[in-house]
Amino acid sequence: MENKDTKVITVGVYPQGGAEECESSLKELERLVETAGGKVYATLTQLKNTPEASTYIGEGKLKELAEVCKNNQIDMVVFDCELTPAQIKNIENTTEVDVIDRSMLILDIFALHAVSAEGKIQVELAQLKYTAPRLMGKGKDMSRLGGGIGTRGPGESKLEIDRRRLASRIAFLRHELEELEKNRLLTRTQRDKSGIVKACIAGYTNAGKSTLLNLLTGAGILAEDKLFATLDPTTRKFELPSGIKMLITDTVGFIKKLPHHLVHAFKSTLEETVYCDFLIIVVDASDDECIEHMAVTDSILESLGANNKPKLYVFNKADLTTNERLYDLRLIKGRESRVVTLCAKSGEGLDELTEQLEQLCRNGKTNEVFLFPYAEQGQMNILYKSSEIKSTKYVEEGVLVEACVDEKTKGILRKYLR
Repeated sequence: MENKDTKVITVGVYPQGGAEECESSLKELERLVETAGGKVYATLTQLKNTPEASTYIGEGKLKELAEVCKNNQIDMVVFDCELTPAQIKNIENTTEVDVIDRSMLILDIFALHAVSAEGKIQVELAQLKYTAPRLMGKGKDMSRLGGGIGTRGPGESKLEIDRRRLASRIAFLRHELEELEKNRLLTRTQRDKSGIVKACIAGYTNAGKSTLLNLLTGAGILAEDKLFATLDPTTRKFELPSGIKMLITDTVGFIKKLPHHLVHAFKSTLEETVYCDFLIIVVDASDDECIEHMAVTDSILESLGANNKPKLYVFNKADLTTNERLYDLRLIKGRESRVVTLCAKSGEGLDELTEQLEQLCRNGKTNEVFLFPYAEQGQMNILYKSSEIKSTKYVEEGVLVEACVDEKTKGILRKYLR
């Protein structure tokens, strides 16, 4: 990217009665542009119940867009929707500037923040499946690939591969991803065998998920006031005041209009939400649209098959809102929900959070001591498969084991209880 910010115009189209939602979405799009390194110069909107098949916006609005681009040296136009290859080509032919859509912008930010091998492969795979056909149909001889918003990523040079080799590249990346997923499955199986409680932090992008993980575990991961600052999942061990150990995983943030193909590409990463014991849903309580953000989060979790997990809602950034608003948010989630308020930056509310985590981790579990005679050591396998082992000591009578167990395991091994 050049030293100066990319000068961008954002475009939104809305149906009758959809002006407010369009305005909200365009504000979020502006933050996405800023995260990618651009600066929004102007925003164009159009009331149109049915987008134009060839150019999405109407002919008059397209001419207006072209005029603004020409007179103000605009570098790029970003549409708050998904465009077809033909629409991109037609709009570019008229405006004579690069055109991308919301999904391509999100992909670019993902490419910017991908660190791990798996993250880079997932980004490139999503880029090839979604962005490449649009870039290849542009008729600009791939001039965009010189760098800048919409062109970054571990796979940017791969976008020059011709159509005949594209399918083989996608197949190769899928194979690589499958191998990495096998390793992830092995790690997950080992964690299951340990009996340690697993929690997953989820929520809308920029709600403070990484800040919360840093607060609890000192993970030291990037926590910026930017959208999608965290892409690769991070897992850290956390020990509660009672001594219970748990694993907490931070995941990529959710966002409105998150493309289905993007959810699919990052399925192996997002599956952490499916295999955990409970979810920690972080909500930016200071955001005017946090109620809608919770709905988006629930919807994506539902699509992943994870929405039936026990949940702890953490209303973060409590210092930036009022007690009345926090009270209203608690009422919205209902009395049956676990809810805490927190300022993850300062740590205010941490005691209430750890208390709730204690209850969720225990889930009816208690610390017990078992004595297994040496002749019956095989029964210890039941304990190792289902419980968290605190300590093991060999004594004259047998093996003394302290473990955090549920009622079922406790009943099965009752004869060995001390």
